[in-house]
Amino acid sequence: MSRLTLVLGLGLLMPLAATAQPLDMSKGGPVTITSRDGIDWQQAEKVVIARGDAKAVRDNVTVTADRLIAHYRAKAPTPGATSVKPGATPVAAKVEAPAKPGDPVASPIDTDSGGNEIYRLEADGNVHIFTATDVAVGDHATYDMDQAVLLLTGKNLKITRPAQVITARDTLEYWSQLHRSVARGNAVVVTSDARRLAADTLVAYSAPPKADAPPISGQPSPVPTPSKDGADPLAASGKIEKVEAFGNVSVRTQTDTVTGDRGVYVPDTGIARIGGNVRITRGQNQLNGQEAEVDMKTGLSRLTAGTQGQVHGLVMPNDASAQTAPGAPKTAAPGKPKPVKDKPQ
Repeated sequence: MSRLTLVLGLGLLMPLAATAQPLDMSKGGPVTITSRDGIDWQQAEKVVIARGDAKAVRDNVTVTADRLIAHYRAKAPTPGATSVKPGATPVAAKVEAPAKPGDPVASPIDTDSGGNEIYRLEADGNVHIFTATDVAVGDHATYDMDQAVLLLTGKNLKITRPAQVITARDTLEYWSQLHRSVARGNAVVVTSDARRLAADTLVAYSAPPKADAPPISGQPSPVPTPSKDGADPLAASGKIEKVEAFGNVSVRTQTDTVTGDRGVYVPDTGIARIGGNVRITRGQNQLNGQEAEVDMKTGLSRLTAGTQGQVHGLVMPNDASAQTAPGAPKTAAPGKPKPVKDKPQ
């Protein structure tokens, strides 16, 4: 069965600078929608529904799903421009017939008053949204063009970036204009060097994509890869500058598990600060306090009492990890007494 193609104008048709748009569909040229099983254009409801291997593409952002639903509206007229050309008859839409049987059908929605624009795009079933650097997956997605917000729901929610993977159980939000990701419900961020931060809710703040970063060449790929022209994928997608964690916070290093009520992690420094009912566990050893600083690069943890009380804990002397427990003195390994040198007489 031939594929059908629908092109919907979105107003901002001027070419943009050659910079990356990490999962941002709020800017750019028209949205091109294709499907395997057909496109249902409901003009009265101003809805376009594409079924079967549906795909929507706007500049370097691609959305694929079992079904796509595009909600559109008439564009606001340009200030100072006439709504209808003199002598022209308004046309609701025009559809170009295929040049020959089997060719895709191009159906640009257009009007004499300036055309239409999509203000919300929904995707159902096996949703993948990707650019050359970032990938988001879920069962259902809604993209609000006005607010530039992507909302993912369903199972196995994930956003993959060049240096981090963010997962969640309940919802994943990506605010492209605010450069902010919000993961809710058993939220986890794992870095490319295996640093892990988990909480009930995680809020990740990204740096804006560098305006002078070279464009990533080639077609959008569902796997983030560096470009052949040497573009930095971290600069292109906007690397994470800070992660805030709320509720049941957990940080894991090579030796420790640190838990608390809240936390802040800065990837550049590798430092995570945990506060509120802090517990540091290493093997059978445990220390409790109100604040902790964790160097996720070295794995070292430091516990402080803060203003709430004293540091206390339990160190098991027979536990092999006791010799390196946070705050514990270094001791020789069990069964290997440290030799004592004779003192000079």
